Amino acid sequence: MIDVKKLQQIYKQNLQNTDRELSPFACHDKDAHRIRKEKKDMIRSDFAIDRNRIIHSGAYRRYQGKTQVFAFTNLFDEEMTNRSLHITYVSHTARTIGYNLRLNLDLIEAIALGHDLGHTPFGHDGEIALSRCCQKYGIGSFHHNVQSLHIVDNISSRGDGLNLTFQVRDGILSHDGEVHDQKLIPARAKKEEQIEDYINRKINDEKVPFLPATLEGCVVRISDTIAYIGQDIEDAIRYRILKPEELPRDCLEYLGFNNFEVVDTLIKNVIVNSFGKDYIALDEDTSYYLLKLKKFNYERIYTNENVKKFKAIVDRSMELLFASYLHDLEIENHKSKIYSQFLDRKNERYMFRYSNEEKVRDFISTMTDRYFDEELQKNFLPGSNY
Repeated sequence: MIDVKKLQQIYKQNLQNTDRELSPFACHDKDAHRIRKEKKDMIRSDFAIDRNRIIHSGAYRRYQGKTQVFAFTNLFDEEMTNRSLHITYVSHTARTIGYNLRLNLDLIEAIALGHDLGHTPFGHDGEIALSRCCQKYGIGSFHHNVQSLHIVDNISSRGDGLNLTFQVRDGILSHDGEVHDQKLIPARAKKEEQIEDYINRKINDEKVPFLPATLEGCVVRISDTIAYIGQDIEDAIRYRILKPEELPRDCLEYLGFNNFEVVDTLIKNVIVNSFGKDYIALDEDTSYYLLKLKKFNYERIYTNENVKKFKAIVDRSMELLFASYLHDLEIENHKSKIYSQFLDRKNERYMFRYSNEEKVRDFISTMTDRYFDEELQKNFLPGSNY
C-alpha cells in the first residue's frame, strides 16, 4: 500500500529543492497554468505532466514516419535523419543549455518534444503543398507551428485536446527555428488572447514577430536551429547532395568541421552569452557564421534539384488527396479512411467546430510519408508504384 502522505512530503521537498536551484529568470512550476484547471499530481510538476501527455500522444508516435529534409531516404538508408531523430536532438540540446543556465528542464523538454507535432508528411515540401490547398479552399495558410498547437489543443484525445499549460503551448507555437535571432528576449507579459491573435494573423500570411513567453521557450527555439544546421549538412553529404570540399571554409573553421563540433560550439556559445541574463544569445561573430551557414544550407540543400525532384509529385498528389477526401465528406462516404481512421474517433466538440475543409487539413497533416503514399496509390494509382 502506498503511503500517500509520505509521497506528498517527498514531492514537496523535491519541489522546494528544485525551486531554490533555479535561476531567477527561470519559469517556476508554481507559475504553470492551464485553461481547464486540474487536480495537482502527487509526484510530477505540471510541466512534467505535459511532457508525458505529449510522448504518449498519437502525433508523437508518428514522428518516426515523417521526413526531416530528404523524403523517402529512410527506405534505403536508416541512418538518415527523420523527424523523430530531430526532436531527440532538439530536446538533448535544449536540456544541455537549460541545465547550465539553471532553467526549468521539465518545461524545456515538454516544449522540445511537442514543437513539431504539426509537421506534414514530406517535410517542408508537404507543408507548402498543403498550404496551397488550404488557401484554395478558403481556410487560410498552413503553418506547422500553428498546427502543432492545434493538435495538442483540439485534435488529440478525440478532440478534447491535451489541456497543456500555457507555457508549453506558447513554446510550441513560438518555436520558429528558421527565423535568425542573435538575441531572444522572452515576451513575459504575453496573454492567451495574443496567441489567438497571432494564429489569425499567421494563417492570413502576415509576418508577425512572436517571441516565447519564457526563457525556456527561447532555449528551445535556438536549439531547433542548433539541432538541424550541421545535421542537415551531414545528411546531404551522406545523400551525395554535397561534397565536403564544397562547404564554406570560413564557417567550418569558426564553427567546426563536423556536426558534433558545430553543435558543441553553438551550445557553449549560447551558455556563455546567456548565463545570468534574462535573454538567450549568441555573440556577434558566432551569429554571423551561423546565419551564413543557414543561407548556404538553403541554397545548396533545401532548394537542390535532387532534393526537390519529388516536389511536383507532392504538389499534385496533395491536391488530389485533398479534393478526394473533401468529396468523401460531402457525399458522406463512410468507407473513406478520413472517417474510419480519423473522424470516427473524434467527439462532437471537434465534429461541430470545424468545417469539412479543416477536417481534411487535419487528417492529411497527421499522416506519415508511408501512409500518404499508400492512400495515394490506393485511390489513384492502383497496382502501380511511382
